[in-house]
Amino acid sequence: MKIVENTVTSFTEVLASPAPVPGGGGASALTGAIGIALGDMVGELTVGKKKYAEVEEEIKGLMKRAQALRQKFLVLVDGDAEAFAPLAKAYGIPKDDPDRDRIMEEALKTACSAPMDIMRACAEAIDIIRAFAEKGSRLAVSDAGCGAVLCKAAMQAASLNVYINTKSMKDRQAARALEEEADALLAKYCGLADEIYAEVVTGIRK
Repeated sequence: MKIVENTVTSFTEVLASPAPVPGGGGASALTGAIGIALGDMVGELTVGKKKYAEVEEEIKGLMKRAQALRQKFLVLVDGDAEAFAPLAKAYGIPKDDPDRDRIMEEALKTACSAPMDIMRACAEAIDIIRAFAEKGSRLAVSDAGCGAVLCKAAMQAASLNVYINTKSMKDRQAARALEEEADALLAKYCGLADEIYAEVVTGIRK
């Protein structure tokens, strides 16, 4: 059974247990899925309304992207667990095994793959949510703000799963490349998510 097929109750129970997965990566991916789903909801509440007829086709396009992205996040819930599995196994290799360092290095790089994909997906999600917040139904703009906040949190959480693995990598050039991409995503999109949140707050508290 895939992790993502669990109930919310069972997912959180396993998350709170000593089991290695799901962990921060899987939780990040699920949070991203929830965030972009809220953006998609804004679209659903916008299409078909005469007031938003001029942007309807654009909103429909955003919804299509949001729905595909939500599925990607859900795949990444299990993808993160799969990417972490080789590393969990590598930690059990005796330290005097001549192949340990090589296996560990490969496992660390693999373990970074899903969190990086989650961060990239969060970036796309925040871009989409920004458009929903700007052009979607004013009655649902708070949901766009919620979505932006959640996707920002998902990106930040996923970054920690990148950094904890790059810290142990011996290939410092590869580690720096991953860290620099993660740093750039955080620098751009956390600020953008904050802007969306601030604009939503200002709009609903007028």
